[in-house]
Amino acid sequence: MNLNKALLDSGIWLAQAYLITIALSAATIWSLAKFTIWGRQFWNLTAVYFLPRRDWRPLGTLLLILFLTLCAVRLDVLLSEWSNTMYTSLQKQDSAGFWAAMVLFAILATVHVLRVLIEFYVQQAFTIRWRVWLNEDLLGRWLARQTYYRTQYLDNPIDNPDQRIQQDVATFVEMSLVLSMGVVNALVSTFAFTLILWTLSGPLSALGIELPRGMVFLVFAYVIIATVFAVKIGRPLIMLNFLNERFNADYRYALVRLREYSESIAFYAGEKVEGALLRNRFAHVISNAWAIVYRSIKFQGFNLSVSQAAVVFPFIIQAQRFFSNQISLGDLMQTAQAFGRLQDNLSFFRTAYDSFATYRATLDRLNGFTRAIAESRELPEPVIRAQGPRLAVEQLTIRTPAGGLLIDNLALDVLPDAPLLIQGPSGSGKTTLLRAIAGLWPYCDGTIIRPEENVLFLSQKPYLPLGSLRDALYYPQRLPGQVTALHADIHQQQKTSVDSAHGAPINLDALPVAHNGELETPVGGGGRAEEVLHLVQMGHLVGKLDQVTDWGRILSLGEQQRLAFGRLLLAAPVAAFLDEATSAMDEGLEDALYRLVREQLPHTRLVSVGHRSTLSRHHARQLILKGKGTGAWALANVS
Repeated sequence: MNLNKALLDSGIWLAQAYLITIALSAATIWSLAKFTIWGRQFWNLTAVYFLPRRDWRPLGTLLLILFLTLCAVRLDVLLSEWSNTMYTSLQKQDSAGFWAAMVLFAILATVHVLRVLIEFYVQQAFTIRWRVWLNEDLLGRWLARQTYYRTQYLDNPIDNPDQRIQQDVATFVEMSLVLSMGVVNALVSTFAFTLILWTLSGPLSALGIELPRGMVFLVFAYVIIATVFAVKIGRPLIMLNFLNERFNADYRYALVRLREYSESIAFYAGEKVEGALLRNRFAHVISNAWAIVYRSIKFQGFNLSVSQAAVVFPFIIQAQRFFSNQISLGDLMQTAQAFGRLQDNLSFFRTAYDSFATYRATLDRLNGFTRAIAESRELPEPVIRAQGPRLAVEQLTIRTPAGGLLIDNLALDVLPDAPLLIQGPSGSGKTTLLRAIAGLWPYCDGTIIRPEENVLFLSQKPYLPLGSLRDALYYPQRLPGQVTALHADIHQQQKTSVDSAHGAPINLDALPVAHNGELETPVGGGGRAEEVLHLVQMGHLVGKLDQVTDWGRILSLGEQQRLAFGRLLLAAPVAAFLDEATSAMDEGLEDALYRLVREQLPHTRLVSVGHRSTLSRHHARQLILKGKGTGAWALANVS
């Protein structure tokens, strides 16, 4: 094996293979995207990422990965030729040739190691950046126009959207690269090693028929037949893997709900019911896991049998030619290696079928996610217009999802000096009216006029985000300096990861954990947050404003509602909607907080929903919904 000639031939081979592979890959991708369902799914999901006009780097990185993959194939070919040289020198007892082969191996091995390390870094960087982009794309679409909320109104809402964003995106990105480069490697290697086997293969005689280069045709027939059977055996794995993701996500979601509603469950002593639900969902997981095991045993057993039979096959075929001195030991060993590589490459689709099954299930789940987003945006929406600070509805009709009438042809204006109280029997549509004004309820007609920005909705059970009490108080506003805090927190996490590479800490749970960018010291707002806490009679928590914990569990419902009033004072919105926002307070505290809001926010248009008669004193007008499917309503001044 001449090193200089090998380098020249390798350069020519790589250039030709690279151009041909790019052309064929482009044609294949276009064909798959045009004529196959899963090809269109892939294209719709991520084609934008690879558009050069958006950013040339993803496509450039992919082309570099393709080049490194072809380098791997060429190195395998060179190592195959090296093995022939080495075994031939052993057969001839050529000491000089043997040690020259060892030097050549050192060179090839060094190149191989460098190629593997470079390829690893480039691939990991590519998948991380692709995952970041796809996560942001799906997350942005999921959050836009309240899609995360509106999808619940679809006829077939998707299950576990959180898992599809967090887990399926990572799986999709990693497997897309692994499988695509695996296909390229398998096909190019098949071509390269077919040429090697063609030159080493002799005629094969069977039943009086002599087949020139018989081993080449035999290995192709062997693998094609095995692949057909493998596909039939492995096809059920697609649905089983899909169900595996669903059942595990359902079980995890039930466990999360147990933690989220632990107090209510404990008061009800509902452990038996919750335990039965959890065990039932876990039983689905295990039942499906056993089905995967049984199917995988059949699939892997068949694959292993085929692969093991292929180990001795070339030796049996070539043994007669070797013993008759038609080929050397090097030729025999290279034949076996070439046959093995060719068999492995041709068997790629058979052995990787379970991976393709997992990938197809993941692609289906992500496609279902994007389809649900698209369908949610096709749901009807009320006409919402902005006319400065004005808050009004005109000819607004609201229905239930089943078509029942809740409110018929409502028209009213809300003025800053005339707060509105909405009352009526349960089920009459009080909260639904607020949802319609917020643009969340799709089953309505008419016109809604409201400020475009700075509108606040307070629900009966306030939402407290993860983080500090200051975060909860300012929500949904961002704290001054929070972006800087987030970057500092990420830097701390990266430093911890690097430090851990030099030795794992004893207690992994004690590592610093990111908290959405919250700092342990005040980051803004001056004394306004402290002042507001005193105003809503929660001054005892001033010292804990920047403590990061699960405040939704620590604070009682009444305290959470008071905190929401503090949020209202800090936000100073143009319009505010309070839905049973004082239901957990006593009447004296309710009176004090409503007076506080009117004193602090005299220009805010205020709309309240509530059952208490004591609310009337704080509102100038009252909207009574009649309910009972009539859609009737009455608007009156409060005396």
